[in-house]
Amino acid sequence: MSMLIVELIQGNQNDEDWKRRLTGGTLDALELDQWQAQKNRLRTKTRAGQDIALSLDRHTQLRDGDILVWDESTRCGVIARIQLQDVLEIDLSAVKNLEGDESLLLCFELGHALGNQHWPAIVKGDKVYVPLTVDRKVMASVMRTHAFSNITYRFLPGTEIIPYLAPHESRRLFGGANSTPHSHIADRSISPTP
Repeated sequence: MSMLIVELIQGNQNDEDWKRRLTGGTLDALELDQWQAQKNRLRTKTRAGQDIALSLDRHTQLRDGDILVWDESTRCGVIARIQLQDVLEIDLSAVKNLEGDESLLLCFELGHALGNQHWPAIVKGDKVYVPLTVDRKVMASVMRTHAFSNITYRFLPGTEIIPYLAPHESRRLFGGANSTPHSHIADRSISPTP
């Protein structure tokens, strides 16, 4: 098999036109994790072993269900299957109704708590989205420990959030959330010079 080079996304399986076109067709899956899905240049293999290279425009956002290759004559193609982690959604809508500087203080404390955990976050309107970088129970425990009044939170599948994100926001939220280990322990292997 020769390598397939994908430069444009053909459409998405959820588009009405593509729902009809795909009926009775055969799709091979390009399975990507949330880190790989943020890349515009990638060489890998499909589930069936077909070599494929993505060479997409820099501002292209790959979504689950995107049709990468489609041959109308053979009714065969390749579809993107993206596995996204869940997201912690923090709702700040009630904070807007607080008196005086109370809302500023509450938002500052929330920002400090998230920053102290080194959790990346995206703010969209009155919602804050944080990727699961640790176990869900740990993240819920952090939120409960701080007992933020007037702030509610819930966990959502990443696939529900990504349609509302710009490509740079998606990369921040899903692109390597757990690939950048961090430690407060100083490196003591380097001794000062006399």
